[in-house]
Amino acid sequence: MASSSRVARGSAAAADKHIGKIITASSVGATIEWYQFFVFGSLATTLASKFFQTGTPLGNLIAWLGAFAVGFIFRPFGTVFFGRVGTMIGRDRSYMVTMSIMAACTFLVGIMPTAESIGVAAGLILVVLRILQGLALGGEYSGAATYIAEHAPQNKRGLYTSFLQLSATAGFLLSMLVVLICRLIFGEAAFDAWGWRVPFLLSVVLLGVSIYLRSSLKDSPLFLNLKSIGQTAKEPVKESISNPINARYVLLAIFGATMGQGVIWYTSQFYALYYMQSVLQVSLLTSAVIMVVVLLLSTPLFVLSGWLSDQIGRKWMLLGSMALAALSYYSIYAAMGNYGPFVGDPAQNVANPNYSPFMLGLLVCVQMIFVAMAYGPIAAYLVEMFPTRIRYSSMALPYHIGNGVFGGLVPIFGLLLIQSTGNPLTGVFYTIAIAIICLVVGAIFLRESKNVDITTTAW
Repeated sequence: MASSSRVARGSAAAADKHIGKIITASSVGATIEWYQFFVFGSLATTLASKFFQTGTPLGNLIAWLGAFAVGFIFRPFGTVFFGRVGTMIGRDRSYMVTMSIMAACTFLVGIMPTAESIGVAAGLILVVLRILQGLALGGEYSGAATYIAEHAPQNKRGLYTSFLQLSATAGFLLSMLVVLICRLIFGEAAFDAWGWRVPFLLSVVLLGVSIYLRSSLKDSPLFLNLKSIGQTAKEPVKESISNPINARYVLLAIFGATMGQGVIWYTSQFYALYYMQSVLQVSLLTSAVIMVVVLLLSTPLFVLSGWLSDQIGRKWMLLGSMALAALSYYSIYAAMGNYGPFVGDPAQNVANPNYSPFMLGLLVCVQMIFVAMAYGPIAAYLVEMFPTRIRYSSMALPYHIGNGVFGGLVPIFGLLLIQSTGNPLTGVFYTIAIAIICLVVGAIFLRESKNVDITTTAW
């Protein structure tokens, strides 16, 4: 065991000089994956009525977000399948499969007919494509996070993995930028008619970039060492769940970390966008500009958060973000209502003299501080919870259940709460409740992990 550990450390040290290339290839590749997954959400208010016909614009948007949520719900199933592939034959090979599936589905959305041509079949096809995207993404993130963490020095694991954490927000930012540029180039009328297809069709070009970046990467020294001595898990997912110690950590990771982190991420970005567009009736162009500026300004916070977690620990940074979110979301969204373009019901078209896109952006920026505190260190934290032989599957399960399912349902649950109550501030109740649950469980049961030696093959 000690000899194995020394070999792994020596190999990791040798690989450290290539860490820049490793981080760049993994993070850019993940950003492209997230772009393809999130461009679907970035165009929600534009495309909802083209694929769903419920009778009302809000009903169409909720149906679209339901299809959007399906991708998140299927992420854990992708984890089960690709977790086995990644652990049994290598992370590098599983990358190529997931990237190709994601790009193909995104491209198909760009060429498929709308409900005007094929009726309800358009929505059904969309759901199938989202299922496939969810499966692909379920196998992507955990592989990239594990790959970087297993190459990183122990005292820089939070810093190095934080660059990967940038990828989700960077993917969202990239999707918003592409949509914004297409709107400006084509004009609103042309974009609404056919220009919306371009962001989806770009997936083919992005796939080529991603394959080029990832093709030179090999599996980490820790994984290769385990494979050489025959200690990789034969049934990684089964071993993750059937081992009582590991099963306990999986549950703690969900209910004490990823669930809360997930709802904060999606509330502060996607829900904030939909809230501005659908509730406050901020124009599509203005809301897109607000989000692009906010995301550009806030992305360095992820790296700062990851670095800080190496210095002071990860647990209380995660839980601190949940406490701040639970205490302030209601007030933040109430304040956003005060700076929207209309007073009271937007349908009355009473202009608000206090309308301020700057203040709306500032309030979203405050939310991004919570996101960075939670998301910056989460990859390192999850990697440190599980041994190498089953790390890929074990960290992926809580991430994609907590972040993907609980977090991915934020936009649709938020708008459903608003629709059912008629109160625009009830949309954040779901997020606040989840954050409080996660805060309590994490404070009691989670341990600090920044000094854990991940080269060991057992707990």
